[in-house]
Amino acid sequence: MIPVTKSYEPHIEDYFEFVQNIFESGWYTNRGNHVKLLEKSILNKLSIDDSQIVCMNNGTTPLQIALKLLGKGGDIITTPFSYVATTSSIVWENCTPIFVDIHPEYLTIDERKIESAITSNTTCILATHVFGNPCNVEEIEQIAKKHNLSVIYDAAHCFGVKYKGKSIFEYGNVSTCSFHATKLFHSGEGGAAFCNNKELFHKIFYSHNFGHFGNEDFYGLGINGKMSEFHAALGLTVLKDIDQIISSRKESVEIYQRKLNLAKISLLKIRNHSEWNYGYFPVIFESESTLKKTQKELNKRNIFPRRYFYPSLSNLPYIETDRDLNIAEDISRRILCLPLYYQMKRSDIYTICEIINSNL
Repeated sequence: MIPVTKSYEPHIEDYFEFVQNIFESGWYTNRGNHVKLLEKSILNKLSIDDSQIVCMNNGTTPLQIALKLLGKGGDIITTPFSYVATTSSIVWENCTPIFVDIHPEYLTIDERKIESAITSNTTCILATHVFGNPCNVEEIEQIAKKHNLSVIYDAAHCFGVKYKGKSIFEYGNVSTCSFHATKLFHSGEGGAAFCNNKELFHKIFYSHNFGHFGNEDFYGLGINGKMSEFHAALGLTVLKDIDQIISSRKESVEIYQRKLNLAKISLLKIRNHSEWNYGYFPVIFESESTLKKTQKELNKRNIFPRRYFYPSLSNLPYIETDRDLNIAEDISRRILCLPLYYQMKRSDIYTICEIINSNL
């Protein structure tokens, strides 16, 4: 079987070395040494100097905390083309998602349409760097400053992505990332919030730890969003190999790009001045019927791509919207993410391309 992705499996001996240290210390969770080391190692690896990081139990918790602190129960400008957690976190925190359509090539929120969606109740922009492709961060920042809005970036797909020479996590008031097992960098389950404002970071930190900042000081309302030592250990083990993980995926993407019939399908356009991480390889078919026919033929050969992101989030049962989202609706019906993972066999990529090309 060829799945859409496979979790990277680091050397188990390296992981067990960390696990042995955890057992010897008897410190399994509650901000232990491995969590702190992972945070420091991530900042060093990504050359992040101006932002702080706090690792958490998954990628959704940082979104929820950021919305709790910055959303203030108001209207949140957001994208209908993302994973469901982007929208569900908004609703979970008693805010209202206001969808803005996406750019037809970059697939990120169309910054040209944001201002027309702003209301007197708007408090925040929550934009997703879709498939690791950066939003137009400069334009979004200007809009936010003009209207006194906060900016949260859902950067779940973005580990290793840079824009104009610096980590994409350094943009916005808060950036969040997922370390789920399906991501190219993972800790099994996990995630993080990045923030370059000390006061806001302090609030994020105590919010993920029951309101604690230290053993005896309470600063406000909080939940249990802590990462365990075992998940941090897995993250540290995977982090050692992140360069070769990205390099391997890049090689696979380049084969796809050479072998697919690009006259009949479209690819994601990566924004200028970006260093992409090759986390996903989406292709856009000319019609939904062609996609379904191709997917059926791939499935017959035990090949299982995924329709990320279908359906559009505006179709969620708890969402009501009357906004024009034609591009997101259209793209969501025609886009398919092809299998991509570490050390994927070239022969498998050739087979996938042959099946796709023969069904266009």
